[in-house]
Amino acid sequence: MPGTCEFEISWRRDAHYKRASGTARVCVRLVPAVQDPHLPTFLQKLRVDWPTASKNAPAETLRDFVLAKFTSAQDQETLPPGVLGRLGLKELVKEQGRGAGYDPNVDKCLVTEELLCVLAELQEAVQHWPKGNYPVLVSNSRSCRPLANHIACISAVTALFPCKPPDSDVDSCMVIHVVSCEEEFQQQKLDLLWWKLDDQAPLRQKHLVCGPVKVAGAPSTLMTAPEYYELRHAQVCKASALKHGSDLAQDPAWTEISELLTVATIKFEMLSTAPQSQLLLADIISTKGTKSGIFVMYNCARLATLFEGYKRNMEQGLYPTFPSVKSLDFSLLHDEGEWLLLFNSVLPFPDLLSQIAGLFCTGPGLHISARTETVCKFLVQLSMDFSSYYNRVHILGEARPHLFGQMFARLQLLRAIREVLHAGLAMLGLPPLSHI
Repeated sequence: MPGTCEFEISWRRDAHYKRASGTARVCVRLVPAVQDPHLPTFLQKLRVDWPTASKNAPAETLRDFVLAKFTSAQDQETLPPGVLGRLGLKELVKEQGRGAGYDPNVDKCLVTEELLCVLAELQEAVQHWPKGNYPVLVSNSRSCRPLANHIACISAVTALFPCKPPDSDVDSCMVIHVVSCEEEFQQQKLDLLWWKLDDQAPLRQKHLVCGPVKVAGAPSTLMTAPEYYELRHAQVCKASALKHGSDLAQDPAWTEISELLTVATIKFEMLSTAPQSQLLLADIISTKGTKSGIFVMYNCARLATLFEGYKRNMEQGLYPTFPSVKSLDFSLLHDEGEWLLLFNSVLPFPDLLSQIAGLFCTGPGLHISARTETVCKFLVQLSMDFSSYYNRVHILGEARPHLFGQMFARLQLLRAIREVLHAGLAMLGLPPLSHI
């Protein structure tokens, strides 16, 4: 696979869909490794843990199997240079359970050494799993085109939509190929070729197809991933300097905060659009709007500051310790905004998780979808409702005993809001922000 140091920004979009799964039920293997030496540091900035070295799995067995299928020297002579043989895949498409979603024109596949190396790496990854984990393999067809790097998107899918693991055997492995819409046809050939050459290939192979990424106003201009990050980082820093003063850049603590706000800006910009849809990146993005990642992180910090204020006042003896939840009187919550937060955010959150858990582990279809845009929309709406309520209602009231009951009921509600917000951000690979 030829290397390249210039990556179109569309690569970076799909890398955001990737996030290492923290659940003990799912084990994710990611292949292939990042080839560009400049990208590992860039990925680390965005809290994306991606392997930087691939194992050179031997492909001799696959090569021998392919060559054994070609007995006609005449056929061999008509093959293009570098091609070991030509295999028909039509019969596999017609098999029960494999036709849904596959292009009816998929038939002949030119088998090359590079293609066999890809399959060998997939084989090696499937055969080696930590015991007691449900295996999910993130795969991508290798090509010299920058858009081939759509692979990163899938482990976010496993984090967002973990499946209940079946019995731990070879058939329990799910392989998810993350590909651009332009490359899906070739990826379908790779799926079928794997089945044809390896009778131990996983039965469940799925496709997560990602749409193109365009830069607004410059259809022929390519923007590399590092350039995109630096552009957004500069915009975040400029907006913050205008609001808080230019001396802010000298604060070491602000450096970390500005980087996190940049990551949030990029992730919300990209993940707010369904992965299969086209994403249009603007040269300038608003950092003040209520639909940005910064707005969500800002309200996360407001919640942290609120609870820090309560803790400080409690340590000073102004407030009593937090009572048990059973003793709280929630009938003291009279404000409409409080019930809006409860019924629009806290109570629907488990249902939201169930609705977007659409990995369809056992479904017959080929395609899956990562509904990250649903998570982003939910977090933005939650932040808007909380911001409206917080601006209107004084939570930490005067240190008078007759006011404590309502204060604690409100704080308990906002504890739930904080948990939901933190959980939603974690699904997108974002840590909570404690202060700005």
